[in-house]
Amino acid sequence: MAIQRKKIRHAERGFTLIELMIVIAIIAILLSVALPAYNVHLMHAREAVLKEDLYSMRSAIDQYTQDKDKAPQSLDDLVSAGYLHAMPKDPFTNASDTWQPVNDDSIMVLGQSDPGITDVHSGSNKVGSDGTAYNTW
Repeated sequence: MAIQRKKIRHAERGFTLIELMIVIAIIAILLSVALPAYNVHLMHAREAVLKEDLYSMRSAIDQYTQDKDKAPQSLDDLVSAGYLHAMPKDPFTNASDTWQPVNDDSIMVLGQSDPGITDVHSGSNKVGSDGTAYNTW
């Protein structure tokens, strides 16, 4: 009986400090490898969202201009006229009011009466994975 109690107590002791430190070190090494890769994937996903939002807004600007024979005077015109459900959030500024509209006096469609917004860019000054600033996309 005394031998069985000794075996049971030895088995219930748990982990030693050195074993715990080794496990923590292994976890830290795995995190140091995985975290930079995760950040790169996160940046690429935000860039994809930015490209899609810019495409949607530019398409809405073109469609608005063709339908109304005048360019929108603000980006909110696209929402109020139903061309966009809501103004998308810029994935890098995390706000929907930082978009930079480009006003131009050029005529985009035949019969256009008023010039206005012809393009839109991100309000972020950050540099993308291709080396260009997001506000130039």
